[in-house]
Amino acid sequence: MSRVDISMLLLAILFIAGQPDAAQAGTTTVYKCSSAKGQVVYQGTPCARSQQQRTMQLEDNGPATSPLSEPVDDTASAMGATRPAPRPLREPPPPMYRCLDAVNHNTYLSSHGDPQPYYAPLAVTGMIPTSLGQPSVPPGRGRATAATVASHYVLVRDTCAPMTPADTCAALRDQYDENERKLSRAFKSDQPPLLQRESELMAALAHC
Repeated sequence: MSRVDISMLLLAILFIAGQPDAAQAGTTTVYKCSSAKGQVVYQGTPCARSQQQRTMQLEDNGPATSPLSEPVDDTASAMGATRPAPRPLREPPPPMYRCLDAVNHNTYLSSHGDPQPYYAPLAVTGMIPTSLGQPSVPPGRGRATAATVASHYVLVRDTCAPMTPADTCAALRDQYDENERKLSRAFKSDQPPLLQRESELMAALAHC
């Protein structure tokens, strides 16, 4: 192949590579057309019937893709746009305390952990071995004096400890079930306070 043929071949390749269809193909077909007078033409279309035709298959690797021209993957942005907003953190249930009775040492539940002090008979508390048969006058009954109170009663206070949210929710469910049992058996005239308690318990359980 002469230098002229090579130049014409290169020009044909550049022309064909610039076509849209050729840029998308994996290979490029180049047609070598020779006339009866010996003229040679390289083109991207088949030769005329009067010309002698030969074909050449050239691999089209395509131009290198620039990082700036690469398509942007919008998957992450689309997911971020359609991702639901995070749910707000649920507030814990109202605080509840488990308290210990200072006199009989029984436990009970309370909504506050600072019970008021109260007077208890010494004979009941066991602080002083006083017989229960001895007369005693509780405060507010009879003619109680400072001497009788000091000799027969003592000021005590129940102790309370905060409960965990899980224990609080379990206790609220138990109270709700117990209130529902009472409500199912109560007369219509006795239902208003139980219905009020039901509403309070449902509001508290909404945080569980």
